[in-house]
Amino acid sequence: MLKIYNSLARTKQSFVPLTPGKVGIYVCGMTVYDYCHLGHARVMVVFDMVVRWLQTNGFAVTYVRNITDIDDKIIKRAQENNETIEVLTNRFIRAMDEDAAALGVVPPAHEPRATRYVANMVAMIRTLVDKGIAYAASNGDVYYAVHKFPGYGKLSGKSLDDLRAGERVIIDPHKKDPLDFVLWKAAKPGEPQWDSPWGKGRPGWHIECSAMSEHCLGEHFDIHGGGQDLQFPHHENEIAQSEGAHDYPFVNYWMHNGFVRVDDEKMSKSLGNFFTVREVLARYQPEVVRFFILRAHYRSPLNYSDQHLEDARHALARLYIALKGSAVPAATIDWNEPHARRFMEAMNDDFNTPDAVAVLFDLANETNRTGSLPDMALLKALGGLLGLLQRDPQQHLQDEAVVGDATFTPECIEQMIQQRLAARTARNFTEADRIRKELSDADILLEDGPQGTTWRRK
Repeated sequence: MLKIYNSLARTKQSFVPLTPGKVGIYVCGMTVYDYCHLGHARVMVVFDMVVRWLQTNGFAVTYVRNITDIDDKIIKRAQENNETIEVLTNRFIRAMDEDAAALGVVPPAHEPRATRYVANMVAMIRTLVDKGIAYAASNGDVYYAVHKFPGYGKLSGKSLDDLRAGERVIIDPHKKDPLDFVLWKAAKPGEPQWDSPWGKGRPGWHIECSAMSEHCLGEHFDIHGGGQDLQFPHHENEIAQSEGAHDYPFVNYWMHNGFVRVDDEKMSKSLGNFFTVREVLARYQPEVVRFFILRAHYRSPLNYSDQHLEDARHALARLYIALKGSAVPAATIDWNEPHARRFMEAMNDDFNTPDAVAVLFDLANETNRTGSLPDMALLKALGGLLGLLQRDPQQHLQDEAVVGDATFTPECIEQMIQQRLAARTARNFTEADRIRKELSDADILLEDGPQGTTWRRK
């Protein structure tokens, strides 16, 4: 049985869906004012993997990942660029979709945009105000009164007393409690605005996910996911809003993926170690980046460095080498086969992709030893469940050489192979060895065989 680490329960739990055979999952998506960074890539790839494995377990999955297309950062960036918010957000939504497709991420079933669900947010805020859990302030904002929700802090493990003791923000005189958070912001000049019972304005950030998840999946659903940085306050506030409005549990299983670190430091713009997906994909094949992400357990920190990406590139190449040279047939997985059974056990243990990838390497070693087509077919089929190993092996290995060193294009390499052949024919072995070494120094390995010389990334 599939077990999931539930951040709310702080333990692994057997997964039992609300409706047999069906799963509803909501993941907090991107705020679209800039290009996606590696943290976004990890969220997209991790929950794509989760959805794929849920489907492999036979569940019909409704996957929702929202888009935040209105907030302070978006407004500020649009003003700086002297463009409309819609033009800005549409441009970065297209870029996000391109990045996701490159990484092999299957589009969600629903991708709601916040600006299209403001009426739903207003309705939920009205419910909270009517129940006395939220209040309209004199400045036109509407706030959630955290002390009115007894369960506040249950996801993050923070108590109200501890939060107040650590409170360092400037006290807002319009709030009844410094910890109260905004649900509705009164209109400001030059900002987008919508009508509401409290005057014109726009929604706060937290309310959008409560309203959109309810619309797409209902008031109570199976899985809510997102980055670890969202656990508090965003997801904590979602629970307060949704359970405060409906008086029963909001989500059964909470999943949070770990941070991305760069050379063992947290990735941030202030440290100058901030990488967009596009910057990384300019240097590495998309499948290498996907493999790099899935090689780590989703709850663990992911440490980005050139060396780690190079290791991932070489490791993925080793898997592709095991598929090279044969037409690999499609395979129906026999889950009683020892490798397949180990793969399933790993994935059912809280989506343990490191152990699942280890099974792929064991199977690749077996394939290299025996040359068995059924083993190759199984390797490709199991890899496919992670969104890996579906390319033509020779093409992948050739593309890797291009990415590794733009100087050595496939045409250039083939030309050097012919030059080496000519040198060997002329018994100029010194020149032949020099050419081999030049390619080897660029991580391009030549393989001489009965059918001639081929090449691949080391």
